[in-house]
Amino acid sequence: MLNIFNLKSYYGNISALHGINIDVAAGEIVTLLGANGAGKTTTLMSISGLVPPRSGEILFRGQPIHRMAPNKIVEMGISQVPEGRRIFPQLSVMENLDTGAFLRRDPFGVKEDLEYVFELFPILAERKNQAGGTLSGGEQQMLAISRALMARPQLLLLDEQSLGLAPLVIKLIFSIIMKINQEHNTTIFLVEQNANQALQVAHRGYVMENGKITMSGTSEELLANDGVRRAYLG
Repeated sequence: MLNIFNLKSYYGNISALHGINIDVAAGEIVTLLGANGAGKTTTLMSISGLVPPRSGEILFRGQPIHRMAPNKIVEMGISQVPEGRRIFPQLSVMENLDTGAFLRRDPFGVKEDLEYVFELFPILAERKNQAGGTLSGGEQQMLAISRALMARPQLLLLDEQSLGLAPLVIKLIFSIIMKINQEHNTTIFLVEQNANQALQVAHRGYVMENGKITMSGTSEELLANDGVRRAYLG
């Protein structure tokens, strides 16, 4: 579904990604692990078109997207849940969800997906008229995921979903991630510092250090790797 070839991305003159290669097959959960500043978020931003790559290719279902505008990439079937949630705090829960479906022209499908996200996160249905900024951190994370799902993505990009959340909420969020993958047939590319949690739900993973992919393998292989255990699992 997603193929990244020799991708190089920059912030100004500062090189952030140094020729990375990543593949994500349809139906998988793939995680990208690494320390702060490794280039994980830049990878997602490059896929989403928010940080256009300097060179290399990004293919989605065989079609190049690395020169596309972000809104066109969403129309293609890719949605990102950003680090820090970035919901619209002054808008209600319903209005936030409506923004996720902004590009769609299938009202019946939008209604189905709204019912689906309320089934995933019943608390959002209870608070649909409440301002997003008044929700707890965990509820805002649920809203951010739901907003992305309202675009009905084929590929969902998740950036640091556990950041700043209580352990019980983290457990719930990751169980929902697995449910979205299994029941909604959504492919997921997950960036996460909580390596143990990410590898528990992912099929495969990549390790990134200083803008380079240094290791890859199945989740079982990475969980058993001494270097990964020392660096990321404690």
